[in-house]
Amino acid sequence: MSAPTTERQRTAPVRRTLPGPDGLVWTVLRLHRTALWTWLAYVAISVATLLYLWGPGSSEARKAFDAFGYTGAQDTAFRGLSSALPFTGSFDAVFYEPLSLIRIAAVAVALFAAGPLIARELERGTAQLAWTQSVSPARWLAAKLAVPAVLITVGTAVIVVLYRLVWDARGHLLVAGIGPRDAAFSLGVATVANALFGLALGVLVALLVRRTLPALAIAGVGQYLVGALRGNSWPFQGRYQQPELPVHSKAVTTGGAEVRDPGCYLDQKCLDQHHITGFVRTYLPSPDYWPRQLTETGILLGLTVLAVAAAFLVLRRHQPRRIAPTKPAPVTKGSTT
Repeated sequence: MSAPTTERQRTAPVRRTLPGPDGLVWTVLRLHRTALWTWLAYVAISVATLLYLWGPGSSEARKAFDAFGYTGAQDTAFRGLSSALPFTGSFDAVFYEPLSLIRIAAVAVALFAAGPLIARELERGTAQLAWTQSVSPARWLAAKLAVPAVLITVGTAVIVVLYRLVWDARGHLLVAGIGPRDAAFSLGVATVANALFGLALGVLVALLVRRTLPALAIAGVGQYLVGALRGNSWPFQGRYQQPELPVHSKAVTTGGAEVRDPGCYLDQKCLDQHHITGFVRTYLPSPDYWPRQLTETGILLGLTVLAVAAAFLVLRRHQPRRIAPTKPAPVTKGSTT
């Protein structure tokens, strides 16, 4: 009777934990499929909006700019987007919508990591149940971090790269002011690092607090404050605290020469007198961009590594201890069964 049983045990398939369809990766994706579809929808909406701005969405802004210049266009409603994007009718306003979504997404990542990803499972006991199976707590946490980190990195990087392309191609149509400078210095590798830090922060807070609602509050406020520091420059960045964005802005004459802007956008007689047929503006590369981006990226990635290391230390401290198997008592001769 024992031989067939042993043979079945030898031929029985070994249960996979990574990365098969019954492993940790697929378990995380299935368990948090609502968050996955929400993230994919966010990426798709951002990409669609940027592609529209890159293409036909800039036509009305181009017309207003050619007719009135930057100051005149600032007071002119660009209604070309109103039919497709009813929440706003301004090219200048729509251009910053994906940037606002990026900042909101970083906070949402921290909330997701603190709540549904970690704290809710600790609160309900599903994490402890997984630890009693073939999955160790360390591998469980590694999967919880790795799967969202890949999706966040890829999605945010796609949006940032496309945003930079739209900025290079259509940034000259934006109304001058703090908006273009904010967009120019906010988009880069530091944007991806900021989202990853939100993930690590949420996981660490959840493991420390181990309650869903308090973890949500702490992680959300923490990531919001980090985003506010980024928007107002890190206080210890020295001379990069207020970066400069050089601008080349000229009027174009009938002969194609670029001259000083006469400032008479709504006065056709004045425009004819100066032979003005259009206007051009170019944002020049800033020497502060890469120092600022690399500084922010280094700070955020350093904080992310520290948060992840602390999360594993906290998990190791609170994980259940394994009970050593008891050895059977030795059988002596003459003993009865």
